[in-house]
Amino acid sequence: SYSRNKGIEKSTGEYLGFIDSDDYVPENFYLELYNNLNEKSADISVCDIKLVYEKDNSFKRIICGSNINKLDFVNNGLAASACNKLFKKDIFKYRFAVGKVNEDLAVILPLIINNKVSYTEDTYYNYVQRENSIQNSRISDKRFDIFYGVDQTLDRIKTNKDYKTYEDAIVFQQLIALFLYALPNEKNIFKRTKWLRKFNNKIKKYNIANNSNLIEFFNSIGRKNTMYYKIILWLNIKGFSFLTSIVILIYDILKKVLSKKVLKKDINMEDLIKKAKKQSKYKSDIKISVVVPNYNYERFLYQRLYSILYQKERIYEIIILDDCSKDNSRKLIDEIENNLSKYISIKKVYNTTNSGAAFKQWQKGFNLAKGDYVWIAEADDYSNKDFLKKVIKPIKKNNNIRISYTDTSFIDTNGQVIMKTIKPEIDIMKTGHWDNNYINNGLDEFNNYTFLNCTIANVSSIVFKKDNYDEYFKISGNYKQAGDWIFYVNVMILGDIAYYNKPLNYYRVHGDNVSSVTKKEAHMIEIKSIHKFYNEKFKLNKKQKDEIDKRYKFLNKVWKLR
Repeated sequence: SYSRNKGIEKSTGEYLGFIDSDDYVPENFYLELYNNLNEKSADISVCDIKLVYEKDNSFKRIICGSNINKLDFVNNGLAASACNKLFKKDIFKYRFAVGKVNEDLAVILPLIINNKVSYTEDTYYNYVQRENSIQNSRISDKRFDIFYGVDQTLDRIKTNKDYKTYEDAIVFQQLIALFLYALPNEKNIFKRTKWLRKFNNKIKKYNIANNSNLIEFFNSIGRKNTMYYKIILWLNIKGFSFLTSIVILIYDILKKVLSKKVLKKDINMEDLIKKAKKQSKYKSDIKISVVVPNYNYERFLYQRLYSILYQKERIYEIIILDDCSKDNSRKLIDEIENNLSKYISIKKVYNTTNSGAAFKQWQKGFNLAKGDYVWIAEADDYSNKDFLKKVIKPIKKNNNIRISYTDTSFIDTNGQVIMKTIKPEIDIMKTGHWDNNYINNGLDEFNNYTFLNCTIANVSSIVFKKDNYDEYFKISGNYKQAGDWIFYVNVMILGDIAYYNKPLNYYRVHGDNVSSVTKKEAHMIEIKSIHKFYNEKFKLNKKQKDEIDKRYKFLNKVWKLR
């Protein structure tokens, strides 16, 4: 804080930017921010943040705004960062609080809320994540400086006409997130109780039970996780901090038990060779090509390949596609190919430039595959050993099946289950359609269910009948967030669709609802565009259109769209 304030005092330019000494930026960083600010006649220009993990050099890009909704600049966990922004100096009316953690908060958020802001996705700020950094350190009294920052922030925006909306977003992202994600990480049960009690004393004045962002969060995480978070919030608000700490402990134990059922730990090359040898002895009348798209997922490749080789159905070939990874993926892929090629057909395909789109890699995989069916097994996902056995079973009886898929569980970066089933999230009309296994005509599936929303959670949960789908990939490539939905529909209507109602696919979710921003308005535009496409192609009836209108009203409410 002191250094930044001194820098502002000494600065003579018309614009201000901040770069922390252990971070770094690409060469076009300030050029893109400056151009964007001037083109939009804005006071502040914002770009994305790329979290760079020092331990393994992996990274994750966080979307930090949009040019559609100003609230997106506030509604993410990294909103208060001064470093991914360029400011006109004459608007910089506040100074950073010296001696406080999260000193950015009460300076940056009022500037964003009270001035014109523009966003560019053409550059990013590299934010290095160190294990011993202040933000990643253990909980201490300093962590509660965030309450001081929030109080100051709210005081500085109290005259804004949208104050209540901003208040809910700030309290959720900066305070409630501390309770949901940081405090449970304290492993000492007595220290955790102390921090929970301190949090409860400080949060009372914010009436978090009616926080609209918290309600939206509950609507997005599944019933079991919602129940857990509601219980610990209620207990702590009522003053039962020690009991809250006990519930967190039990929940952590259960997560560890569940994760052991999902993932084998400490997999090495010998494990892969052993499974490849066993795989080579299986026989099957159906040729299955497994395509593994990879981009910077070196740390998950052993687990992914192990889960593929563990299948009880014969695998015809494995094709590993690397999209110019910046970690050591290619070195590991080379080793995997060299060690497994004597037991199973395996090949690698390396891009010379990054494709920039998942669909291009899917399309390449389909075009390279020589099997009868294609499984797009994303490199960071995982599968149960019975996955192929269950999705291939109906195909052996019905040659007209184009898509055969299973229910999906969501896992976090560490492989722990965070949502056991996706059924409640896809069955939004509460039809019970996914409660049992089924084979259905693809057009009937669309007309009764998939016209409304995407009912397949993840491409890794599907085996496709091999065909030339280039036309459909081209259509899907026009969409950034919902292109998979339109691809699945275009394929399923060519024949039948089969479903197995147990979660045999594990979809890995990177990040969380607090630290990432969904471009909700842009997503809504895509949904409406896809519905328009469906109406032109299939002539949607009145019942379908009524359900779509109900869906729009629901999304407008929970996403707080204008």
